[in-house]
Amino acid sequence: MRPIVVGTDGSPRAGLAVEWAAEEAVRTGRPLHVLHAVERWPYDVPFHPAPGLGESRAEDAARVLTEAADLAAKAGPGIEVTTELVEETPSEALRQAAFGAYETVVGNRGLGGLAALLLGSTGLKVAGHAPGPVVIVRGETGETRGEVVVGVDRSGESALALQYAFETAHLRGAWVRAVHVAPAPSAALTASYPDAIHDAAAAAATLLVGALAPWRDRYPEVRVVEQAVVGHTVGELIARSARADLLVVGVRANGGGRLGLHLGSVSHGVIHHSACPVAVVRARP
Repeated sequence: MRPIVVGTDGSPRAGLAVEWAAEEAVRTGRPLHVLHAVERWPYDVPFHPAPGLGESRAEDAARVLTEAADLAAKAGPGIEVTTELVEETPSEALRQAAFGAYETVVGNRGLGGLAALLLGSTGLKVAGHAPGPVVIVRGETGETRGEVVVGVDRSGESALALQYAFETAHLRGAWVRAVHVAPAPSAALTASYPDAIHDAAAAAATLLVGALAPWRDRYPEVRVVEQAVVGHTVGELIARSARADLLVVGVRANGGGRLGLHLGSVSHGVIHHSACPVAVVRARP
């Protein structure tokens, strides 16, 4: 059974990610694997570190993993928890672990103010390159609202996002708010702007009905709210994240490009500004 993998560095935000992942392990009946990555000390080769430095780093790593395992056991009583220390960059360690994971969980590294809106480089790299679902734990996670928001568009990735959203809602006993946002027509390019807005909204509603049909059939017990609107996709999804337990978006498979280039503007925007955890869903190779 694929485990839920969560990365930790011992920070408070990583602790929230561990708690979220442990609760997810309870819901899914899956084991939890806690990973802590430590980059190789640059002076190990060819020089030798100061006496005791290697032992100190090993002790710190062991403490981080022990504290995370204890936190997971409290948040998810009865789940199977394993830990692993990897000598690698955190982003690469998590990317590799994602190939065998059900989903990969990382924390938002904001520390307050403007920083709280931003995702750290590790989370951005994992979200941009790891296969399968990646959950970025941000926003308020304590209160359960019973709602999963999913962004729907014309791409093939929407089917992956919908599958994940409906499965998650089923496991949580929640309902799905499916949102498709059509871009607003330019008033400068049309003489009948109100009619153009109406037509765009109608086309969005038709697309949404068709995209949801197979998932309504597969999960008849999951309540669905359809919202076809005209506007800016990132803004509309962020506004709805304030009432949700999870926001789900799909992204295309990537070919290994640079940081964040394979997230797309919508997923990139929501993982930086969502008021709730975000699941970025990508096809596995």
